[in-house]
Amino acid sequence: MNIKEEFLIRSRHAFYFLMLLGVAIIGRLVYMQYFATFKGKHWNERIEGFQIRQDTIRAKRGDIYARDGNLLATSLPTYEVGIDPRVAKDDYFNSKVDTLGMKLSGLFRDKSGREYASLLRAARQSNRKYLLLNRRRVTFQERQKMLTWPFFRATKKLSARGGGLRPFYERYHPYGQMALRTVGDLNPFTRMGQMGLEASFQPQLAGKNAVGLVEVLAGGVKKPVDDGPDMKPEPGLDLYTTLDVNFQDMAETSLKKALDKYNADKGCVIVMEVQTGEIRAIANLTRNTGNGPVYVENFNHALAGRTDPGSTFKLATMMALLEEKAIWPEKLINTGGGSVRYRGVEIVDAKRGGAGTITAQQVFEKSSNVGIHLMMQSYFYSRPDLYCQYLRQFRLNQPTGIHMKGEAPPVMRNPDMKGWSKTSLTFMSYGYEMQLTPLQMLTFYNAVANDGHWVRPQLVKQVKLAGEVVEETPVYVAPTPIAKPETIRKVRNMLEGVVDHGTAKNIKNPNYTIAGKTGTAQKIYNGQYQQGRYYTSFIGYFPANKPKYSMITMIDNPHGDNVDLLYAGSVAAPVFKEIADRIYAYDTDIHTPFRAQKGPSRLSPAPMLASAGYANDLHTIGTELNIDSEPAVEGWVRRKQGGNWQSIAVRKDRIPDVRGLSLRDALPLLENRGLRVQVEGRGKVMTQSIEPGTTVATNKQIALTLGL
Repeated sequence: MNIKEEFLIRSRHAFYFLMLLGVAIIGRLVYMQYFATFKGKHWNERIEGFQIRQDTIRAKRGDIYARDGNLLATSLPTYEVGIDPRVAKDDYFNSKVDTLGMKLSGLFRDKSGREYASLLRAARQSNRKYLLLNRRRVTFQERQKMLTWPFFRATKKLSARGGGLRPFYERYHPYGQMALRTVGDLNPFTRMGQMGLEASFQPQLAGKNAVGLVEVLAGGVKKPVDDGPDMKPEPGLDLYTTLDVNFQDMAETSLKKALDKYNADKGCVIVMEVQTGEIRAIANLTRNTGNGPVYVENFNHALAGRTDPGSTFKLATMMALLEEKAIWPEKLINTGGGSVRYRGVEIVDAKRGGAGTITAQQVFEKSSNVGIHLMMQSYFYSRPDLYCQYLRQFRLNQPTGIHMKGEAPPVMRNPDMKGWSKTSLTFMSYGYEMQLTPLQMLTFYNAVANDGHWVRPQLVKQVKLAGEVVEETPVYVAPTPIAKPETIRKVRNMLEGVVDHGTAKNIKNPNYTIAGKTGTAQKIYNGQYQQGRYYTSFIGYFPANKPKYSMITMIDNPHGDNVDLLYAGSVAAPVFKEIADRIYAYDTDIHTPFRAQKGPSRLSPAPMLASAGYANDLHTIGTELNIDSEPAVEGWVRRKQGGNWQSIAVRKDRIPDVRGLSLRDALPLLENRGLRVQVEGRGKVMTQSIEPGTTVATNKQIALTLGL
């Protein structure tokens, strides 16, 4: 054997030896990690008790408020209850452990006080660093009580003797499902906003988490190594929205009632303030296919629900025609029998038999498809680019830019796009072959209500930290009006005409004026528009003479036996009126003020005027109502037969004469003298059972008879 062969053999032996050694070491490590035990426990279980690593303590998420300060979403803390049984000295531990056991038993009601005390003693005896006392977390109110307990009580001079309450924050919506899709919610795993304002303002709301060292004890329990500044998370900022809880309740209640009535698929309502674009209410309800409520907020139709708007889009068509002076409101249009064919397409009016020859304003008020087609044919069919240019001028080809994620961009065709046909302009003129959201259509109508000035809708007014404004959203008004003042004036008259004597005359209100437009768009099923399946909407504003609020109401796919009663005028418009009526009653600022009568009143004293009372009160009433028959004397007074006033003698030791007084005035006079008053009837005091001037006897009963 030569030297080379001997060297190779030795190298091979060394290699095998090293391989076997490596396998043995790995095997030993695996054995020690997973199989070896010491005092009855595996080593990996024991190592857990000595593991220190970085951990994240989540910051308190910012709150979301309504316009009036009501909470829409907040983070409520719950607390993990644990204790380090080694901290307390022997005498304190032994004297207080039974008391703590009884209190824990009373709180959690899963073990006796003796069992809890034994658990604590065993943990101290085994030198455990941390004992999780119960898997259930306690509320803030329970925490406050626990801070007075032994081991948890702390003073300025002495820290708590081992007890610990670690906070965890859970998102809570005080108003339940109200505006849920708008306010939003959190992802249950990441705890980040997954929709609505929660997602749109995630960085501001989330705050800054704290990162520090924790000791991971047996069972995965984490105990902070220190409580220094690095372990103090920074709370999130608070959002102050433009939503009004009362308006939101009105919108959701009325919408749900209509959806139930028509067994509809879905619906939405948006209420916006005209001049500022602040959204006061935004309701979205969809039929629930699972268990629970019939209608739920699981999709934001207002922001993302694109569809053919239908006849509400005729406002844009009329404005384009008026801008070009192609028509005028009094121009006569012969709509014939309400049906016409154009390039193989039949254009039909909802009114059977047609409307004959009517004015351009009546074409809009009666929502005549034929009339719109004829006016467009006379001017824009040869100028499709010009018509589309006006739609861009009206800002209908772009999102509103509301500061919330999820707004779907509009789909608006033009002659350069694929799919444009010779009839595209026809369908577009009365609201088909396009996709717009309710918010985009409402913003367009809101601009008309605002004298042509387009305002960006907004949902968040301010972002605050501890009450201090960090960020404020200014009102954005587009620098250029969407149309000429004359055009705006004319279409506003048309919108009022729709309610006065058009397709929405059923919602006319004698107390205030409404302006708006109905829209009934056929829905597509299996690639074709289906008769009887409608997307209904009404968009408008009120009071029409001085608009403060604009609103859209949408009911999708209402059901009923009579197809003629499924149009927007019967379905969506009444929802608009119901909400508008309630808002009008609620917001007294939009009421027409009463005009004070000038000059002295010539009203003579009459039975309906006060015949007795306290002079100061009568002076106030007389001033407010401009009545010149105020008393010239002070104190308690009564009107004599001639109309003059005389004082009523009031002595503490005598029964007063309360005849002619209201019950509100008579009661304190009698009860302050210790009398028990029995009342019969309504109105003013006509008779009293004890004569005036009689000496007062304490606790005596006096009967009053009231009359009108």
